[in-house]
Amino acid sequence: MIEIHAVSVDADNPYEIASWWSRATGLPLGEGDQPGDDEVMLRTKQDPFVLFLKVPEGKTVKNRLHFDVNGTDGRTRNEEVERLVGMGATVADDRRLPDGSGWVVMRDPEGNEFCVCRSQEERDAQG
Repeated sequence: MIEIHAVSVDADNPYEIASWWSRATGLPLGEGDQPGDDEVMLRTKQDPFVLFLKVPEGKTVKNRLHFDVNGTDGRTRNEEVERLVGMGATVADDRRLPDGSGWVVMRDPEGNEFCVCRSQEERDAQG
């Protein structure tokens, strides 16, 4: 058996994009990580952690792996989409449906796709 130790994300500026994700999630950066580092950790509550790695090439195609995120502490999917846009994310594809289900495909400031889904409270309320 194996276990997943880290999820790595290619980055142009690891510190900058890890800091963006830190602000988006409330998760801290790795101890001692600083601007200019080629590897910057986003610490999670348990393994796996997220590791942003400097790569020489820019992003050119859709991610094969992405994060699905949802609001916490009573925050809705729509509130999180607005907050993340205000932080510099962009909407790539709006897949929200009239019945309240669905998700929003977004891009972080480096263009990495992620999906904002309904919170657990929203899913419970809809049934």
